[in-house]
Amino acid sequence: MNKENRMEELVELLNRYSHEYYVLDEPTVADIEYDRLYDELVALEKELNRVLPYSPTLRVGDVVLPEFKKYKHKAKLWSLDKAQSIEEIKDWHKRNLKFIKDYNDLNHEQLPEPLYILTKKFDGLTLNATYDTNGVMVTAATRGTGEIGENVTAQAKTIKSLPLKIKCHNEFEIHGEALMTTEAFEAYNKESQTPLKNLRNGAAGALRNLNVKETARRNLSAYFYDIGHIDGYRFDTYREMLKFIEDKGFPMDDYAVPCRTIDEIQEQLDYIESIRGDLNYDIDGVVLAIDDIKTRELMGYTVKFPKWAIAYKFAAEEATTKLLEVEWNVGRSGRVAPTAILEPVDIGGVTVKRATLNNMDDIQRKGVKIGATVFLRRSNDVIPEIMGIVQGSDEDTEKIIIPEVCPSCGAKVKQDGVHYFCENSLSCKPQLVKSIVHYGCRDAMNIPGFSEKTASQLFEELHIKSLPDLYRMKKEDLINLERFGEKKAEKLLIAIEGSKDCDLPSFLYALGIPNVGKKTAKDIVAAFKSFEGIKNARFEELVEIKDVGDKVAEGVLTFFQDEKVMSNIEELFELGVNPKYEESIIEESAFTGKTVVVTGTLQNFKRPEIKKKLEELGAKVSGSVSKKTDMVIYGENAGSKYDKAVDLGVQTIAEEEFMGMI
Repeated sequence: MNKENRMEELVELLNRYSHEYYVLDEPTVADIEYDRLYDELVALEKELNRVLPYSPTLRVGDVVLPEFKKYKHKAKLWSLDKAQSIEEIKDWHKRNLKFIKDYNDLNHEQLPEPLYILTKKFDGLTLNATYDTNGVMVTAATRGTGEIGENVTAQAKTIKSLPLKIKCHNEFEIHGEALMTTEAFEAYNKESQTPLKNLRNGAAGALRNLNVKETARRNLSAYFYDIGHIDGYRFDTYREMLKFIEDKGFPMDDYAVPCRTIDEIQEQLDYIESIRGDLNYDIDGVVLAIDDIKTRELMGYTVKFPKWAIAYKFAAEEATTKLLEVEWNVGRSGRVAPTAILEPVDIGGVTVKRATLNNMDDIQRKGVKIGATVFLRRSNDVIPEIMGIVQGSDEDTEKIIIPEVCPSCGAKVKQDGVHYFCENSLSCKPQLVKSIVHYGCRDAMNIPGFSEKTASQLFEELHIKSLPDLYRMKKEDLINLERFGEKKAEKLLIAIEGSKDCDLPSFLYALGIPNVGKKTAKDIVAAFKSFEGIKNARFEELVEIKDVGDKVAEGVLTFFQDEKVMSNIEELFELGVNPKYEESIIEESAFTGKTVVVTGTLQNFKRPEIKKKLEELGAKVSGSVSKKTDMVIYGENAGSKYDKAVDLGVQTIAEEEFMGMI
């Protein structure tokens, strides 16, 4: 094989491997093999002084462009009319019904009753990619005016899930949304001197950056959902169009739900709003579009919008307000962390008065000062985060000062990396109270009813300041406390006594080792199988465990080298705490060795629960459907994953049937 042919072969191979990894979530080659082939391609391109237009090496973005060139879209990219209430959706639905009735009254060929396809409205930057008759992506452009956009081809090629070449001989334009995931956003902000304010700005700023290397650093993703123009091909329905997009290997979201009635639509709007905070990318609404293409063509457009589609917009999740002061609080680990006190502001129907300020390094990079107007972002129903300040609002402001002493106990504060810690781990109340609460939480020793309020009361009135102290409490100590009758005292003592018989992963997690969460605790226990093995573990042994890096390993070693820690643990054992390790045995079942995908809303399981159950049954749980999928378990509102399973002939199992099988 000559070098030109080898280069073609490598490009085809690497693009296929990228598609399997980034789109199908089913890699068929190890990273080390991919890297070897990639390096071979780079060397060949250098030797031959030639780079194919769809080469994966173009994804690195090793270029700085002088300016953006204009690109005229083959078909206009329309904006969507917006609705912010179900009443507006009803009005739109009535207009559609009237149009169809009026047309059918006058014409022999009848239009179908409206079927709406609901999809998520992504909050990123619109991307229009053009593919030529050889299936090569030749251009990618922003929406711009809708008729003329900016050519961002080099930037778009850094999106690893975007196919650079496909099997298709029709020239077409495909519309999608460039997005920044939460993981990519957090990873970028951790390293960047100038942190991004939100996911949308991260995506938009990346695509509109002349330094393509910077675009690549942001690790963008994309979802595609519409064919704007295609030569020599016609779709009869939107569902047919979505199937075409999927078949050509474009990354797609798995939510595309057909609805006919307002009740069905309302149910879906409520569902998407309820999961909005759990997504790892931003959406700001739901798009409703008529499925039948002929109906769309006849309905046409207003000056601005298609009449056959509408966007239901959720309440805003961002706002600006004034930073009034900074409050410093002590956590379980002794970390003294800042919390912003804000002028109250409404975000998404919730009044926000406090926000997260991660650490002083974060504060300084964002330029946050007391008295400034700040950008707030709220997601996943957690305390909002300050993303930065409004330009020009930092006049007459006050610099945020790090406290020299602990705000709770007055002990000296020391710096460790970007964080500050109270040195008094022996008697600092917040540290001790939160450590005891963590020990008793459901994922740890599971002592029901053991709240921070109760722990604080026991600390103050019974001097319960260590984990062993919990097991020394007596009924007569408790019944004299405020809000503690005989029944409550008995209930708490029974729960504490019951916690002595526990599993080793829960006990390890309960100890509160820095950076060791529930999953890491399980992984460490699975590797060493006994407490003795864990406490005597060496650094080299710990870092061999998957997802245990240097920081976690060092934290484990330091924790068990602390004499006070080991003294407390020995006391716990003497008081009857008996953590056991039982190696999990995979049950032989119909799922053993099978690749299983779960889709839709389940009644009996949350996603982590069914994943755990399937793994216990010996299954491998995947996030996407392919020819290698053995089974798809589906609940209500199953989307495109279910449809794809049916098309591929993959076995589908309703949740009720699954319950009967286990």
